[in-house]
Amino acid sequence: MAAVIEYLDEMEIGVCLRFNRLGQTAWIQTGFRWVSRLGDGGFWVVMALLLLFIQGPSVLPWIVQMAATGAVGIVIYKTLKRYLVRERPYVSHGAIRLGAAPLDRYSFPSGHTLHAVNFTMLLGHVEPLLLLVALPFALLVAMSRVILGLHYPTDVLVGAAIGVTLSQASIALA
Repeated sequence: MAAVIEYLDEMEIGVCLRFNRLGQTAWIQTGFRWVSRLGDGGFWVVMALLLLFIQGPSVLPWIVQMAATGAVGIVIYKTLKRYLVRERPYVSHGAIRLGAAPLDRYSFPSGHTLHAVNFTMLLGHVEPLLLLVALPFALLVAMSRVILGLHYPTDVLVGAAIGVTLSQASIALA
């Protein structure tokens, strides 16, 4: 597996460098730092409260289900990171500048993107109007991970795929 990860690192470094250069402008870096920080969970809590405000107490079981699905996502991405041990781009490549402190050591998959996609799809299923805010935010979260030097594009893509899978399984179980 180490050889596959090394191959992917080399294939993706050019894209990482291009995205990372975008984050070298102070106002862009600050904006993506905020997006990343809000993607830690605060944005999703606000969206759940907004959902509760729009639909009332009848939506509480969905909010609990979203939280449970998020917890499953944490277990999945932490397990994958522990076993796949892909170093972050700023660690492996000196030309990549770190734009925000990572929450953990390894890069694959992107937990931020996993949760952004998962929660966006669950929110959209329950209240499609919230997609007007959640979808652009989820895209910004995914972009922030590469721009800030924290993830490779495949980390983000796999995180998104896991997020889609989790949300669809959660909806099917409801």
